Amino acid sequence: MENVSIGLLGFGTVGSGVVHIINAHQDRLEHQLGCQVSIRKILVQDPTKPRKVDLKDAVLTQDVNDIIDDPTIDVVIEVMGSVEDTKDYVSRALRNKKHIVTANKDMMALYGNELLQLAQENEVDFYYEASVAGGIPIIRSLVEGLAPDRLTNLMGILNGTTNYILTKMSQEGRDYADVLKEAQSLGFAEADPTSDVEGLDAARKLKILASLGFSMDIDLADVSVAGISNVTQNDLEFCHQLGYSMKLIALANRDNGKVEVSVEPTLIPHEHPLAAVNNEFNAVYVNGEAIGELMFYGPGAGMLPTATAVVSDLMTVIKNMRLNVTGNSMTPPQYEKNLKTDDEVAAKYFVRLLAVDIPGTFAEVTTLFGKNDISLEKVLQLPVANEAHAEIVVTTYKTRKSNFNKVLQALENSIAVKNIKSYYRIEGE
Repeated sequence: MENVSIGLLGFGTVGSGVVHIINAHQDRLEHQLGCQVSIRKILVQDPTKPRKVDLKDAVLTQDVNDIIDDPTIDVVIEVMGSVEDTKDYVSRALRNKKHIVTANKDMMALYGNELLQLAQENEVDFYYEASVAGGIPIIRSLVEGLAPDRLTNLMGILNGTTNYILTKMSQEGRDYADVLKEAQSLGFAEADPTSDVEGLDAARKLKILASLGFSMDIDLADVSVAGISNVTQNDLEFCHQLGYSMKLIALANRDNGKVEVSVEPTLIPHEHPLAAVNNEFNAVYVNGEAIGELMFYGPGAGMLPTATAVVSDLMTVIKNMRLNVTGNSMTPPQYEKNLKTDDEVAAKYFVRLLAVDIPGTFAEVTTLFGKNDISLEKVLQLPVANEAHAEIVVTTYKTRKSNFNKVLQALENSIAVKNIKSYYRIEGE
């Protein structure tokens, strides 16, 4: 094998990075692989658009069939995004015995198992490291490096947009809308930021990680999701005062064979390693029965970090081709899916509410927690200027999620409480 030929679906930010790395690091690739790697064809929307990378001998095409049906192309790299059309292209390429490398988290979250099964049936490889955390090699670490261990906990900051927003709000005292606008101007947030700020992007990534880490077929619908769009500067100030930082945490826990998966704004102690992960960076904190605690940290997006993960997967495919061991990139789940109920989920919580400032109100509030078997760890009560109300902030000891939901309903119905301003989960203690 003197040369491996690549077809590239998509030539945006990541696709340009892939071309750059393959061209600029050709000597490194040839030394590692024992063969040359060349990009033969690239699917684009506009072939006349100026490009900042050297195409060398690559041919631009607007017809995906020029890549899928080309018998000389060995590996298809998919970096075009979208889901349904892309899934169709990838499926057809697999049936044509082409190996696949993708960075598409949305496609993998929805159709990953189906595509991996199709790859196995056609005896070709399918790798997707770049789909979760950009340049952080977390998938390979879970599948290979931590394969002998049983993981009990995954906590991740998997979305750079929300981490950038929360960092700026916390460190600079700015409001959500102001920082979001800045993130959009810097290219950290899309014009429509819904997928990022409402936690959907992180949920798709967590679905992939939890399925691999727990060897269990987790569905996207199994992930409980809440975003950061309602986080206020007051929330962050109280969190800091109580010794916490707020992050959008993707959390997966396993206890006694049962799993919980969620994405939500979460308070973590200032001394926790994830509290130091700021701006657009990502991190995944892993706990295993044998290995103990590990943290993976780095750029979760960007042209060259993500392209590095893509090309790393490409190198794995080529090594497998040379060893004639392709078609084994899927390991079926070991365990049946077994999700925790609200009675089995336990956590500490932060609650901030506005109460009527009259004698007995504080006692009424604390009694409601006690009636639902929830003990309070910390309590703050502050008068509200020019209003006949008091702001009460509490943190609880660990309690069942079902009990916490009951006390929220009781607080909503109490005449002593005007409204619940916010509530968040606490982790990492």
